[in-house]
Amino acid sequence: MDTKNSKILLVEDDAKVCSFINKGLTEEGFEMSIALNGKEGYQMATTNEFDLLILDIMLPEMNGMEICKAIREENNQIPILFLTALGSSENIAMGLDSGADDYLAKPFKFIELTARVKSLLRRSKNFNLVTPDDSFIFADVKLNDTSKTVTRNDKKIALTTTEYRLLLAFLKAPGRVISRTELLENVWGVNYDIGTNVVDVYVNYLRKKLEKDNNSRLIHTIIGMGYVLKIDDEDTE
Repeated sequence: MDTKNSKILLVEDDAKVCSFINKGLTEEGFEMSIALNGKEGYQMATTNEFDLLILDIMLPEMNGMEICKAIREENNQIPILFLTALGSSENIAMGLDSGADDYLAKPFKFIELTARVKSLLRRSKNFNLVTPDDSFIFADVKLNDTSKTVTRNDKKIALTTTEYRLLLAFLKAPGRVISRTELLENVWGVNYDIGTNVVDVYVNYLRKKLEKDNNSRLIHTIIGMGYVLKIDDEDTE
């Protein structure tokens, strides 16, 4: 699916980084808009239509996490990619908790940024396609792929686009061990190791949402092999 001419808003206060990203993505065929502080970025994001939002976390006036949370509270599902110099698991988890779909730690290679951008845009376009009524049920989890809703024990669970696609990948192959490489290809749209623990981070975050009400674990780690969706037992983590 062609992602060129997609409209991207970049919110970044570092002029050099901003110029580097703007130049590169413009040459890739994207239509770029720029905001140099958080408040301006939030105003632009909520008064214009964009296909993707790239947010630095450390921003003046309004930080990236605050922007992301405010956008999600308005039920705006625009794909959001965080850029962060804070690469710890805790900071990454906080970013995902605010509603981001993906993250990229600074410094990064431009080829990795473009791969993430194109992947998020493709997933977003596919996510919004009208599909036949299609439900997946495993244990007490139900996913409706028409309404894009997920419930567990009849309680609705709010997922980002990435978390939704990750859960869908597991629901389509219950009981089968899925490798990290396969998940990268199916969920992130890349068929190579992007050199981060992005799969592990998102699996852990999806687990937290599924297990929030003290529900049993359904997504299990198979050490050295990947993950599997199955009923809780003592043979896995």
